[in-house]
Amino acid sequence: MDMNSLHGIRVLDLSRVLAGPWCTQTLADLGADVIKIERPGSGDDTRTWGPPFLKDAHGQDSAEAAYYLGTNRNKRSVTCDISQAAGQALIRDLVTHCDVFIENFKVGDMARYGLDYHSLKKLNPKLVYCSVTGFGQTGPYADRAGYDYAVQGMGGLMSITGERDDLGGGPQKVGVAVADLFTGMYATVGILAALRHAESTGQGQWVDMALLDTQVAMLANMGANYLVGGKVPQRAGNAHQNVVPYQVFEVKAPADAPSGAKDHMILAVGNDHQFAKFCTVASHPEIAADPRFVKNMGRVTHRAELVPMLESIMLTRTKADWLSALEAAKVPCGAINNLAEVFADPHVQSRHMVTPWAHPLEPNLRLVSSPLKLSETPVRTDLPPPLLGQHTDEVLAEVLGYSAEQLAQMRANQVI
Repeated sequence: MDMNSLHGIRVLDLSRVLAGPWCTQTLADLGADVIKIERPGSGDDTRTWGPPFLKDAHGQDSAEAAYYLGTNRNKRSVTCDISQAAGQALIRDLVTHCDVFIENFKVGDMARYGLDYHSLKKLNPKLVYCSVTGFGQTGPYADRAGYDYAVQGMGGLMSITGERDDLGGGPQKVGVAVADLFTGMYATVGILAALRHAESTGQGQWVDMALLDTQVAMLANMGANYLVGGKVPQRAGNAHQNVVPYQVFEVKAPADAPSGAKDHMILAVGNDHQFAKFCTVASHPEIAADPRFVKNMGRVTHRAELVPMLESIMLTRTKADWLSALEAAKVPCGAINNLAEVFADPHVQSRHMVTPWAHPLEPNLRLVSSPLKLSETPVRTDLPPPLLGQHTDEVLAEVLGYSAEQLAQMRANQVI
């Protein structure tokens, strides 16, 4: 039995930065042989997106940015200059030995190199070809360059993220590039579906992934709220648009906190029964009995009356007290952790969400693990390729049978 779900699947990855590499990292985690094509001399842009950089033996910054290390595990790095005819020919040779091709160049760029879907499917009819762009292959914005920040704005996410305007808020992007990450994950799903189709029919296909499409889809209930209700949702800070109380509350600071320090926690009541249990824990059962607040519909309608009452109640006890009591009563709640607290959390540690690697520059490099946990085909845990072009000779000899002389000539011509 193969040890990984996608053992035997080979991916030729011409993407860089985040959306495409996030997709191929997941495929690589699942066992696919991902050949990461990088520009000779510079490689993926994110190799230089620091600080922070990994330190060398002398404590100096190396060329390894943390950003790159976090998005390229389990891949093999091959350098190829696709602007040269010989580089394009090399890619076409590799395509005949691959199941998946992924790129995130501007619309039309691949056709200029003869590496577009219609050209490559003639060489490999079963090829699953995935293009990741800001706005897709069609439509009035197709020729525009799209990037995560702009798409969070154009796709409506920033209009519903941030504090309320009447409380001094304004549009806010999310703390990580979620439009890129969402698109990478949807691209993974699309590629897996297309591979299933290719296996059963012998027919590949073109997977057209756009950041804007994905961001619109990920509006989820907020998009449905607008389309069904006709009312444009506004920013609500840390509150939920459809459920009350479901937000951040300030709580009493612990006794050892510095003077003036504030502490907060999340209260996420999801139904009427949980609200009644919360009120019991809070020693205010009369609130749950109030006709205005018995049902969630009423709590949403009367949010302005209910929330100030709860704000006063939450300030009477510390976060530790609230968390202990509410968790015991099965009322959803939570702390707001910084990243040091996240990685120190015993549950995060017990779930093995950090993997140590023996990197040439750092024998105990720690990076975030894949969240995928499969009982029969566990994910791979190989180091991101630390050296640009580290696997060029290995891959071209293994896959294409190139000799040492051929490799030396291509290197002399700066093709690889």
